Amino acid sequence: MRLLLTGSPSLPPLLLRGALLSPFKRPGPDAEFPRVRLVLPGLRTDPARLAAYERVCGFPAGPAGDGTLPVTYPHVLGFPLAMRLMSGRNFPLPLLGLVHTSLEITRHGALTATGEYELTVYVEGSAPHRRGTEAVVVTEMRAGGDVVWESRSRYLARHRTRHRAGEPPGETRKPLPAVAEWRLAGDLGRRYGAASGDRNPIHLHPLTARPFGFPRAIAHGMWTVARCLAAHGAPASCVVRAEFRAPVPLPGTVTYAAQGGRFELRDRGDRVRVAGEVYPL
Repeated sequence: MRLLLTGSPSLPPLLLRGALLSPFKRPGPDAEFPRVRLVLPGLRTDPARLAAYERVCGFPAGPAGDGTLPVTYPHVLGFPLAMRLMSGRNFPLPLLGLVHTSLEITRHGALTATGEYELTVYVEGSAPHRRGTEAVVVTEMRAGGDVVWESRSRYLARHRTRHRAGEPPGETRKPLPAVAEWRLAGDLGRRYGAASGDRNPIHLHPLTARPFGFPRAIAHGMWTVARCLAAHGAPASCVVRAEFRAPVPLPGTVTYAAQGGRFELRDRGDRVRVAGEVYPL
């Protein structure tokens, strides 16, 4: 079922609704998900909000930019619609404690910052995870009826499962060569939250992060991948894949490393926090 919206939902009420309903959710891989598709037509970007996003993520802005949307920005535009779905009564996973585990973006060409677009967001389904259940949320952006950008985000709700604990065996790769060291300020989460609208309490302040098990605020996963792509660059038509392997505490220092189409963020102990790749479509 398609539900046509007349405007983008306001995030604070959705966050509050999701928080209040979270204790009553009982996540599981067999739970039913909402079948509705939220559609927002006639969407145009706000130049001031776009400029703020570009500044905090390190993308060229104003005269230095090329007049196109950063490859990650449509995710920001679609986030309020995704939150409307995930904060609803018929979404079975609790909003509080959801962890963004991975992201895949396909951009079919450069997107002009002054263009008019249609956004569609829906829950594709669920998948079992060794630590709980993941929901797959799809965002599509259309121009002239054609899909010009799309993404799939996986969000994990942790709960007891029959899967064995521990990390699954994965491909062993040599560390990527370091390119730069970035010092992340303690207010980064608040600045990104103001630019993106994502004011999840785990990103804002130590006092609001501690109830969720974090001694300090942590950087938004979408900021980490956006900052990497701002440094790395991305072709007009491309595929981006990223895994959020561990939180990035704020304040802190991280190493940006890259080679070929791959990039990653490591902490001072060389633990990989974010790993990704970008390649031409």
